[in-house]
Amino acid sequence: MSAPAHPPAVPAARPEPRRSAVVCGVIGAAVMAAVDEIVFHQILGWHHFYDRSTPAVGLLSDGLLHTAELLGLVAGFFLLADLRRRRALAPAHARAGFFLGLGVFQLFDGVVDHKLLRLHQIRYGVDVTPYDWAWNACGLVLLLTGAALAVRAGRRGRAGAAA
Repeated sequence: MSAPAHPPAVPAARPEPRRSAVVCGVIGAAVMAAVDEIVFHQILGWHHFYDRSTPAVGLLSDGLLHTAELLGLVAGFFLLADLRRRRALAPAHARAGFFLGLGVFQLFDGVVDHKLLRLHQIRYGVDVTPYDWAWNACGLVLLLTGAALAVRAGRRGRAGAAA
């Protein structure tokens, strides 16, 4: 018996814009956490996630942050693979979610972790004002990029649905 000429077609699923954005938002936040930890905690050694105790506690807090970011990446990529498998990925919304995740993590870290909770500062022994402005401005740019991409994706989705 010979194989069919064409494999059976997988029915096209309906795209899931909100889920695509949320899943990629988780991935974006985890990626930014990894960048923060790798660059500022490990390579530059400027701070730990929690600097208000001993160096051992600071190192432990970095390990917990690393664990959380890896769990976020693994879970996010499994959920992304599921969206792709079911043909439910909305790529434009996914890109928007990724940038929103990057920006949300960075602004949360800069405002909540650095200023409100004072878990750590970007750097010690220097005037942190330019570092804070640069960190938060970059986070805002990422967040605004994600918001602009989300608006564009929403408009495309509504235009496609109307057609």
